[in-house]
Amino acid sequence: MVKNKKEKFVKEESDKYHYFGVMVQNKKIIRYAIQILIVLFGVSFLTFCLIYIAPGDPAQVMLTECGLIPTPELLAHTRAELGIDKPFYIQYWKWLFGVLQGNFGKSYSLRIPVIQKIGQAFIPTCCLSFLSLFLMCVISIPAGILAAVKENKWQDYLIRMITFMGMSIPSFWLGLIFLSIFGVQLGLVSVSGGQADFRSVILPAFTLAIAMSAKYIRQIRHVFLEELGKSYVTGARMRGIRERDILWKHVLPNAMLPIITLLGVSLGSLLGGTAIVEFVYNWPGMGRMAVKAIAAQDYPLIQAYVLIIAFLYLIINIAVDISYKYLDPRVGEVD
Repeated sequence: MVKNKKEKFVKEESDKYHYFGVMVQNKKIIRYAIQILIVLFGVSFLTFCLIYIAPGDPAQVMLTECGLIPTPELLAHTRAELGIDKPFYIQYWKWLFGVLQGNFGKSYSLRIPVIQKIGQAFIPTCCLSFLSLFLMCVISIPAGILAAVKENKWQDYLIRMITFMGMSIPSFWLGLIFLSIFGVQLGLVSVSGGQADFRSVILPAFTLAIAMSAKYIRQIRHVFLEELGKSYVTGARMRGIRERDILWKHVLPNAMLPIITLLGVSLGSLLGGTAIVEFVYNWPGMGRMAVKAIAAQDYPLIQAYVLIIAFLYLIINIAVDISYKYLDPRVGEVD
């Protein structure tokens, strides 16, 4: 009888903890969803305001590119067809209602659905971003750790000098140098570009990786120097633990949180900020698409680009935030 009561009590307590855990998880999901909705609404409204007050007339640009004379009658007809003759609030709510239904409108300059063009440019941008991130990790993490371990020695000075040089060189200039060497002189890659294949993505990815590694080597070095100066490292050395074991089994796990944060920020910036390198290599990605859309005053394409990049930033930040709990259980306890 006593045993049955004890088992029943344990089961009730277990159910309570499970229910509490589910409630906490649901609250986090709701909180993340509310944050995403608020940020996306603010970004979309602000972008729409800036586009609305921007100088220029998309209808005139469209007609000029088509070789037509933009007469007042033709301009009025084109504005009505595009829906830009309506007041601001009508244009915004009409666009927002379409987005909620999955319809981002039609591109002014390309005359195709915006979501179709975004899909065509998104895959090349993802390939370029992930390959650049991988190369950056291969370069910056070992170099940053080596510079921290060999602090104030010739290896540290050499790595820091290289990072200073890398941070001083603009990425577009580095891209032009690589094109001149590997494209013009050696003929290993096509100078014209425009193709989203593996051979064409190597040079743009390497250019981005070098530009980012110069900055992140210094940050990783700083993170490891902080960890190497803490008391648990001193205690491990006093107990006679090998330096290699201290570095890989103790210091590296504790340094993972800042490194994961850096990787998340890097991936977000790569997905939305590779326009210059994409233009240099003629890579058919989202950055190049956005610059062309701005030049053509293609407002639906610009709106969709900004909204999707903002959404990706939020998702990456949330994923990084969630990963903290698994990398360091103490973060989950505080949360």
